[in-house]
Amino acid sequence: MEALTTVQQDRAGPVSAAAGVPLHRQLFLVLHDEIDRGVIGPGDALPTEQTLCDQFGVSRITVRRALADLADRGYIERRHGVGSFVRRHDPTDVSDASGAGRSFMQGLRQAQFETKVEVVEIGKRRPPRAIGEALGTSDELLQIVRVRRQRRTDEPLMVTEAWVPPELADALTEPELRRAPLYELLSEAGVAVDRVRHEITAEIAGPRNAHLLDTAIGAALLRVNRVAFVAGAPHHCVSTVLSPSRSRLLLSQTADEMETGDSLRIAHDVGGHTG
Repeated sequence: MEALTTVQQDRAGPVSAAAGVPLHRQLFLVLHDEIDRGVIGPGDALPTEQTLCDQFGVSRITVRRALADLADRGYIERRHGVGSFVRRHDPTDVSDASGAGRSFMQGLRQAQFETKVEVVEIGKRRPPRAIGEALGTSDELLQIVRVRRQRRTDEPLMVTEAWVPPELADALTEPELRRAPLYELLSEAGVAVDRVRHEITAEIAGPRNAHLLDTAIGAALLRVNRVAFVAGAPHHCVSTVLSPSRSRLLLSQTADEMETGDSLRIAHDVGGHTG
């Protein structure tokens, strides 16, 4: 198996086939980091495909996939017969891959456009203790497990697990869940969400999520837990698991929100304190 082992002194850090991340994705992350840090500036040429093959000990196919991903994200421009060059970004360019300026709902709609969904599990069962405590019930709920995949490459991006009231089962069927995102189906069913509480944690991939996300058991994952409130009471939970090698979480706040808002807090599970 090919391995990314040769790393120059100024590169972003060592990568290897044992990291549980596809080699083309590792090379993408290395080059992405160099562009973000300014090691390769706007208008500069990237090393040639053969140079990257030699530096990292990978095949030309791996290099081309990494460069194609960089081009798709708008970081580089590929000129046939000439090479790949770092793009110059206009600060007002709203198509920037960072997604800055999008609302949460706009981000969900964009994800729906760019991805496709696979329903892995659906059925009524008793929730785990943490879900039951968050929703204030030990009764059966409707559990829905889905995988979102990049529409172009079929690469798994996230695993989403939802726990919703069982009376919504007729509205949240497998065909409907493939047709539209969960929040849209809930709205169509008359569910009006007041607010959503978000919790972001880190974990390592167990066998199930490693399989669904096509990553290694023990790889680092991000988890976003969301509790939605309806009429002031907790109504349903949605938990999303992502690989940090493919996805990022972005948070934007105004100065006033940072000073007075409750949109972001850091909770320490030591001594019961928060900061």
